[in-house]
Amino acid sequence: MSKTQKSPNAGTGADIKRLNFTGHRKIFYAISLVLIAIAVVVTFLGVDVAIEFKGGTMITYSFAGEINDADAEKKVEELTGANVTVQQGEMFQSDRKKLSISFVSNEGFTAEKQTALTSSLQEAYKDNDLQILDSTDVAASSGRNFFIKCIVAVIFSAIVLIIYISLRFKRMSGWSSGICAVLALLHDIIATYAAFVLMGFQINSNFIAVVLTILGSSINDTIVVYDRIRENRKLMPSVEIHDLVNISTTQSMTRSFRTTITTVATMIIISIVAYMRGVTSILSFSIPISVGMIVGTYSSLCLAPSLWVSMQKAKKSA
Repeated sequence: MSKTQKSPNAGTGADIKRLNFTGHRKIFYAISLVLIAIAVVVTFLGVDVAIEFKGGTMITYSFAGEINDADAEKKVEELTGANVTVQQGEMFQSDRKKLSISFVSNEGFTAEKQTALTSSLQEAYKDNDLQILDSTDVAASSGRNFFIKCIVAVIFSAIVLIIYISLRFKRMSGWSSGICAVLALLHDIIATYAAFVLMGFQINSNFIAVVLTILGSSINDTIVVYDRIRENRKLMPSVEIHDLVNISTTQSMTRSFRTTITTVATMIIISIVAYMRGVTSILSFSIPISVGMIVGTYSSLCLAPSLWVSMQKAKKSA
């Protein structure tokens, strides 16, 4: 029975394939700073915030036949005196269509005003059998409170994540791993926000849903990389920290790519179907989440591990 001979490189990681992620960390930092700068610039160009966050009125009608958006928008603006947004969509359960009218109304839109508006539109579109489906009136203060609560929920999630990752990877580095992971998540949220604005989507409840989904997906990818670093540290205790991170990130890369490609491919198919069916509410979820997934994969492989290496080197030199 022959004895198993250990490689002379065992425990040094010299014979393990790796890509030089940490060697390019300054490039990754520059790319991320550019994405953040784009987000700041697009904010000054104008952000379309939905009524549920800023207050206003949204009324949805069903109708038959054809109604011109611009014509309906002009009529409603004359009746309400407000800047109006009109959107049409398909109804899955019938061959009728939906007409969604939204506008800001700081003073509120009373039931009497709504009845008068509906009567005027039914008179203007006699041949389209206009029927009211739903109406929502959100006060400006309620919209702001709802938005603040959403931001608080995201901040609370970030704090919980820092604590969880710090405890889970306490032996690896403690708080620094959690802080780097959350910085990467913050980067993902900012990039997703920029994508939302650049693509002309409203900042609405879909945006919050996308952000929370990306938070979960991106942190999972980052934890996989951290797990690999922790395991490799035990197997290769003499390996330098940047090599350890390069080896671990390279080993996690294929898994992250497969997960992201599968999800993004599904979202692209959903986007195509939604576009063909005119379901814009799904497009404002499926397209930004595809961008967020790609950015999240980049940050979990390139940004978070590189930040962690920089932080560890700064600790040593301090």
